[in-house]
Amino acid sequence: MAVSVSIEISRTFTISTDLDTVFELLADVPRSASHFPRVEQLTDLGENIYRWEMKKIGIDKHAIQTIYACKYTSSKEDGSILWTPVKSEGNGVVEGSWHLAETDGGVQCKFNTKGTLSLPLPGLLKLAISPVVKHEFNALVDTYVENLKTALES
Repeated sequence: MAVSVSIEISRTFTISTDLDTVFELLADVPRSASHFPRVEQLTDLGENIYRWEMKKIGIDKHAIQTIYACKYTSSKEDGSILWTPVKSEGNGVVEGSWHLAETDGGVQCKFNTKGTLSLPLPGLLKLAISPVVKHEFNALVDTYVENLKTALES
């Protein structure tokens, strides 16, 4: 039996650097992913499709691992980087975007993502595990944003 957990995360922040520098980092999926915590492996599947394999969370038979793949498209003119899910790759379906806009103080970065994870757990655990998974992914995104800020403002 599997438990499905849906997650939606949004963050907005400003980086005091130029649009080209921010766009080049975020549009380069392996480079951007190097700032995301707990990535065990990022695999280039070709045609700008990447499979993400996160490190396991938990212990022994109760450990869970998130695996998903996305196709990435970017437009420097629009200041956007989009990812759409690749079905039947792993146990997650994830989509999202970065939207970048120049401001007086630098570049405003808007990050949005949503996904559904299918976890091999008994249905009775859904009420208990859902908040834990959501908290964990929010913490990962917060760390990712802080890592990006550090890389871009140094």
